[in-house]
Amino acid sequence: MLKFLSKVRIEFNTLDPRLASCVEFLAQCNARKAKESNPNCQVLVKRRTDEQPPQITVTFVNGVEEAFDAAATSAQSIRKMILDKGNYLETEQMFREAGEQWPVLIPDEEILQEAPGVKPRKAEDKK
Repeated sequence: MLKFLSKVRIEFNTLDPRLASCVEFLAQCNARKAKESNPNCQVLVKRRTDEQPPQITVTFVNGVEEAFDAAATSAQSIRKMILDKGNYLETEQMFREAGEQWPVLIPDEEILQEAPGVKPRKAEDKK
């Protein structure tokens, strides 16, 4: 997960009962495998004393910053969103490095083609 990020900032009040996602996400960031994937990723923890909801802010390697309301979003959901966006960025970079157009545009006639080796659907199946 950290391989797609340059910085993680986790902010929460230690007395806030809504801090579960922050604590779990911090544990995921501090896992050996995560740290090995990107040792240069900064993980910052800010303990607050106000009543603001817990927040996790990540900065992707391309500089895009995204903030998550950790009171309303689970650590697993945040992790999945990071992985999904990171995979998208990785794919985009591969295409650009290969000199290909991004995003990939697939013509309608190709989308509507039957896949090779697949039986054509009957008219009543298409309904």
